[in-house]
Amino acid sequence: MTPGKELLYLSLGGSGEIGMNLNLYGCEGQWLIVDMGVTFGNADYPGIDIIMPDTAFIEERRKDLAGILLTHAHEDHIGAVAYLAADLDVTVYANRFTAGLVARKLAEEGLEKQVRLEIVANDARFRLGPFAIRMIPLAHSIPDMCAAVIDTPYGRIFHTGDWKLDTDPELGVPDAEVRVRAVGDEGVLALVCDSTNVFNPEPSGSEGGVRDGLLQVVKEATGRVIVTTFASNAARLATLGEVARKSGRTLAVAGRSLDRIIEVARTCGYLKDFPETVDWDTAMRMPRDRVMIIATGGQGEPRAALARIAEGNHPIKLERGDRVVYSSKQIPGNELAIGRIMNMLAERGIETVTEKQAHIHVSGHPGRPELAAMYDWVRPRIIVPVHGEMRHMLEQARFAKSCGIPEAVVQKNGQLVRLAPGEPAIIDHVRAGRLILDGDMITPADGSAINERRRLAQTGHVVVALRKGEADVVARGLPIEAEDMGAFVAEASVAAESAARSTPKPADKHREAIRLAVRRCATEWTGKKPLVDVLLFGEG
Repeated sequence: MTPGKELLYLSLGGSGEIGMNLNLYGCEGQWLIVDMGVTFGNADYPGIDIIMPDTAFIEERRKDLAGILLTHAHEDHIGAVAYLAADLDVTVYANRFTAGLVARKLAEEGLEKQVRLEIVANDARFRLGPFAIRMIPLAHSIPDMCAAVIDTPYGRIFHTGDWKLDTDPELGVPDAEVRVRAVGDEGVLALVCDSTNVFNPEPSGSEGGVRDGLLQVVKEATGRVIVTTFASNAARLATLGEVARKSGRTLAVAGRSLDRIIEVARTCGYLKDFPETVDWDTAMRMPRDRVMIIATGGQGEPRAALARIAEGNHPIKLERGDRVVYSSKQIPGNELAIGRIMNMLAERGIETVTEKQAHIHVSGHPGRPELAAMYDWVRPRIIVPVHGEMRHMLEQARFAKSCGIPEAVVQKNGQLVRLAPGEPAIIDHVRAGRLILDGDMITPADGSAINERRRLAQTGHVVVALRKGEADVVARGLPIEAEDMGAFVAEASVAAESAARSTPKPADKHREAIRLAVRRCATEWTGKKPLVDVLLFGEG
């Protein structure tokens, strides 16, 4: 697993899934990490907010790690830096905007002195071991997204990061044909490319194109307006500032991540014309048709501002006739959470407007025409699809070959790919699991704690305490109504006491007999097999 005279590629996250990106390149004894992101918890991980890649493979080889390079500041590309980078003990390289957000995350975790963070320009050229790196600015839904051109003795990589083509990007650079085509003219071995929107037959659309649609839906509103969007989309924030001004509405902001993005963007010279905002109390005292609020929570996050507003547990209040505008796209998997909030708003007579009803959002990822343009400019020998579920990556491989790219490697997390010399191939498999942030602890996602928590959620829990032959039973989470719980507890206590009398010591056999007897009783009552814990006091 030490790279020799070859060029290796290994994904520990982001291949076969959307989110949690972590890419490794190996060459002449050293490794380079590109991006270190997270994904977010769901019903499969009860009690978990953050999931990140298992970096055991590279931690064991950290003496061979040349550095960590970040393409842009989205959570699925930088979110794990504050939790994992300190153990790797190498410098993190990022442009000013990305570094600004990473620095704040490190400070929140008390790690600002333990992780070395170096700012590089958006068009920087620098070397890390055998890797000569050039940054190439591309458009995306966050400022300062930079692709990485990685030169090695065995070939050149064009690692796109997340990108789109945009002739009117509001913030950042317009279409990058001249810069990208110049790289392609030099010759590119492999294009490692975003697959998210490969099924979209149309271009993703320009950020400037949503301005009129947003202005119309805000001007039409007769009450308060809340617009929710991805906090990191500083270009959308610039658009919304202009919409507020043109519609004659004063602006307020609800969400810490929005405050952070606005602060860092202004520090980096963006959002210079963003209107001054008012606090929530001032906003609530203003005429309803003279205020507009930008809020977090468009993906249904239960603790974000919009969820609390919908529940009535926030200082910002809505009522019948007000309007909530979703200037964002539903991320797959979030449909139920988003629908829950929309239903709460609907019950209160609050109107919601989404991208399906008005042109108020464009994606930050390339559709097929943009992918075809990138292939034409870069002209790689190999396409390596990333940043997508397996269906996205396989489709991009098919599409790229139909556009004339000779070879494709469809890999998934943990599959080690040799890109050169010779024909590209998957040559080995390494561990590529998941870690979870559980409270203040980072533990394996497939560990005993989370598996036990799933069982508790699915089956419930019974505790039996036996003292001097008498049992006390407490049940939690069993599908037994309150009026029937007493009868169940009494029956389970009799079963425990009977098992205790009929089973000889030692204690472990004694305990197991009691556990099985109580579980049988619970199964007869409910059809479930709950977790049962037995406590013995003075029973030998």
